[in-house]
Amino acid sequence: MIKDQIIKKVVEKITSRSEIGMQKYGTTLDRDDLTLLDWLNHLQEELMDACGYIEKIIALIEEKDKK
Repeated sequence: MIKDQIIKKVVEKITSRSEIGMQKYGTTLDRDDLTLLDWLNHLQEELMDACGYIEKIIALIEEKDKK
């Protein structure tokens, strides 16, 4: 039983993403058809997306602060 509500929410989100991934890709992260380089490329792509999201949020905050 998870007592920390923040961690509980994170676990729920991870579980949900896993289920969505199974529906979308028909496999789990237990797959063995990718090389280490493939995994690193996937990670890099996700992190680049995250940087884009961060940049957008920064722009929104800066725009709000100017008003």
